[in-house]
Amino acid sequence: MSSILEDALAYHKGGKVAIASKTPLESFEDLSLAYSPGVAYPCLEIQKDPLKAYDYTSKANLVAVISNGTAVLGLGDIGALAGKPVMEGKSVLFKKFADVDSFDIEIDEKDPKKLIEIIKAIAPSFGGINLEDIKAPECFEIEQTLIQELDIPVMHDDQHGTAIVSTAALLNACKIVQKELKDLKVVVIGAGASAISCAKMYKSFGVEKIHMFDSKGLINRSRTDLNAQKMEFVSDENYTSYKEALKGADVLLGLSRANILTQEDIQDMARDPLIFTLSNPNPEIKSELIKEVRPDAIIATGRSDYPNQINNVLAFPYLFRGALDVRASKITENMKKACSIALAELAQEEVPQELCTLYKRELKFGKDYIIPMPFDSRLQLKLSQAVAESAKADGVARI
Repeated sequence: MSSILEDALAYHKGGKVAIASKTPLESFEDLSLAYSPGVAYPCLEIQKDPLKAYDYTSKANLVAVISNGTAVLGLGDIGALAGKPVMEGKSVLFKKFADVDSFDIEIDEKDPKKLIEIIKAIAPSFGGINLEDIKAPECFEIEQTLIQELDIPVMHDDQHGTAIVSTAALLNACKIVQKELKDLKVVVIGAGASAISCAKMYKSFGVEKIHMFDSKGLINRSRTDLNAQKMEFVSDENYTSYKEALKGADVLLGLSRANILTQEDIQDMARDPLIFTLSNPNPEIKSELIKEVRPDAIIATGRSDYPNQINNVLAFPYLFRGALDVRASKITENMKKACSIALAELAQEEVPQELCTLYKRELKFGKDYIIPMPFDSRLQLKLSQAVAESAKADGVARI
């Protein structure tokens, strides 16, 4: 552990992002174009037509990664400044995987209405806004208000990135074990932003039976303390615990906390269960323990050291890449679904040998490979194109 600590601190020393100029600045002539007097001309063009900002500034390929630090990774409310390394990391991932430029912006404001106004005020600089690590339920209000009031793509990745990738995993896992989405019994442990978004996307693909548990138990009709987001997943059942609900369940989606499940809890799940334990850095139950009692299970985690990592990096860079490429005014539900379908389809294709060499194992569609790997270079083209085409079909593309 001390080695990981030392390596991590060394990796982050000095920060992970920097600004580089795209145009030359080597002469007096360059200076006169970059700044005064030449810079006045694109300013006037943008004043006449605001969409010209996409032509004459970096707006066309620039995303803001914005957080107030209230729900950082598995660390909780550690504050805006302490969350900055994560936001810088997000910027690095945008650039590496989809060649999207981004600025990380940490805002020290917890009041959702004030945060919305701050983000709206700085939005003209950007072609898209990636909200990150903002706690529920405030994140729902913040995202929805910004989507309605801005004319650029806005997405809270903690919700939708996990949903897109886990849905792709679900589609492929069901294909492997030959189960229909409409017949699945799904138990969701956790009712935060990610869990609710995952459950919504599962429903949009045809899943009908979803039983969601929060810290107070099953979300059902006897509850009087439910917010609007949880109300969508009210169950008609009266399970006393998720342990009871897991009997005969086809899918377990864990987005709660580490080590809360036992082998006995999953012993009586249905045949070929799909067990997605996504809490990070430690899942709800270790994969090794699952395999001991349910060797027929398809397991996915949020970790990179096990097969089937549900990693948001498989979605958000390409979702924004596709949206930026057509100058989309928003990210629609169909664009997210298109990204998920494309991701699932890519996993079914033959994997290039160099990728197997990189990951030092055979990568072939099956129980241990239901979603692509992050360094698969085919992701950008396939997913971004699917997103762009969906934006055109939904009428939100401007080019």
